[in-house]
Amino acid sequence: MNTTDTATTVPQWPVPFTPPVHDPALFAQAMRDMRLTWRARGVLAELATGYLPGQEPTISELVSLTRKERGAAEGRDAYRKAVGELRAVGYLTPGATSASGVGERLVVDLAPATGAQLILNRYGHSALTDGS
Repeated sequence: MNTTDTATTVPQWPVPFTPPVHDPALFAQAMRDMRLTWRARGVLAELATGYLPGQEPTISELVSLTRKERGAAEGRDAYRKAVGELRAVGYLTPGATSASGVGERLVVDLAPATGAQLILNRYGHSALTDGS
């Protein structure tokens, strides 16, 4: 068996040493914003919590991952669609260094979460109880 067959080359981006500075309540609202698909919320969580400012991978870098590199992650078209949703609602905006929009680094903005469409409280549980 050839050792190069089993070795995978996975792109590595820096792991942050401090938690992101996003407002936790705003982040929670964004994660429950029903204007977004589950897929788009997952991409938003990845971009909002995984990288220090300026060290995020570009959209092109993430989209260009090969099937082997991305493992169980969804494909390129799914990722592009999710990014499109996030841009349309305003959660992602082009970074200042992205003039052409191609291969751009997007900046996470959780401000649209203030207008999030949340699921109604149908079961009588409040945010402060566990439902028991």
